[in-house]
Amino acid sequence: MAARERIYTKTGDDGTTGLFYGGRVRKDSELPTAYGTVDEAQAIIGLARVAAGTGSKLDEMLVGLARDLYVLMAELATLPENRHKLSAGVSAVTTEMVARLEGLIDDVTARFEPPTEFVVPGEHAVAAWLDLARTVVRRAERHALVAAKPPSLVGQYLNRLSDLLWTLARWQEGESRLAKDR
Repeated sequence: MAARERIYTKTGDDGTTGLFYGGRVRKDSELPTAYGTVDEAQAIIGLARVAAGTGSKLDEMLVGLARDLYVLMAELATLPENRHKLSAGVSAVTTEMVARLEGLIDDVTARFEPPTEFVVPGEHAVAAWLDLARTVVRRAERHALVAAKPPSLVGQYLNRLSDLLWTLARWQEGESRLAKDR
């Protein structure tokens, strides 16, 4: 049996982390902060998947989003001077990825009557996880403003993703509880 590589390298013990295509930065710098927040959102999307049940239509959508987030994190984990080495759709966000989110939003929105007012989260467990993921994606978007400046499409992708997660949450609720008590 071949020897396994250990999960720990100890190279980060000095408070730095290695980046895609080389270079090291402090773990609290803008790149790890941005991709770490995306990683957090991806984990919460995983919790939504579990709550939705594997094999459901929602599960299929969320798996696609989780895979997209690996692409996004690869771009965020690359120094700007090395981003020319990235591959579209593999390690760099593309306009097609953003457009795919817009198509999903349109598709899901056609399945129900979305609320036109603020809603109280928590009418359904899956919706609550999706709402939590949405808030983390919004935070990731704010961090990405510094970490991935144009022409990067990371910010656009995250903006659409938060819209999609809101839409998916409302769809899963069926009927949302409005913030304004009537």
